[in-house]
Amino acid sequence: MSQAPSHHIVIFDLGNVLIRWDPRNLFRKIFAEDVAAMEWFLANVCTLEWNERLDAGLTFAEAVRDRTAMFPEHADLIRAYHERWFETLGDAISENVEVLSDLKRVGYKVYGLTNWSAETFHPARKLYPFLNWFDGVVVSGEERLIKPDPRIYQCLLERYGINASASIFIDDSARNIEAARKLGITAIHFVPGVDLRSELTGLKVVFPGACLGASERT
Repeated sequence: MSQAPSHHIVIFDLGNVLIRWDPRNLFRKIFAEDVAAMEWFLANVCTLEWNERLDAGLTFAEAVRDRTAMFPEHADLIRAYHERWFETLGDAISENVEVLSDLKRVGYKVYGLTNWSAETFHPARKLYPFLNWFDGVVVSGEERLIKPDPRIYQCLLERYGINASASIFIDDSARNIEAARKLGITAIHFVPGVDLRSELTGLKVVFPGACLGASERT
């Protein structure tokens, strides 16, 4: 008797896998031509580490208050990070959204596992309707856990009854990929130049119109 492809669940990170995200999308508008000042601000004031605290459940009000106390001279810029946060989001990564759509059409189960503030994730679903296509999503800000903490992966697996060995996880962060692999999840490190559809095909994921090999037919 032939076997079906072993992976039938695909788990997506969201930022920079399905949606481009970069605080520079906002701050280029504010700093204009002063790129050096913008880079200093993002490296020292509204840092990625500070943003991770938001992803881990810190409220924007708390984060802005604390950062403004540390950098009062940058209070307006810090508030802009909160008030104009949605301008940090860029375009959807259309070729990967098409992959998501095709996986749904074929019948794969698809899930989201994202480091994202609880305050901004649900409004973002109105901006990017494909965020509603998932069979389930775990949002770090709601769980107060962030990748690569193995507990947030376990949260997803247990909540939705997912078998790690039957799953493929896609993320743009090497440390998040490594954490997934340690739990027995096959993982794809998505970075510029990676063709996600080809990577998944190489793992015997079947897309619409593809022909199954004899060993892959049910």
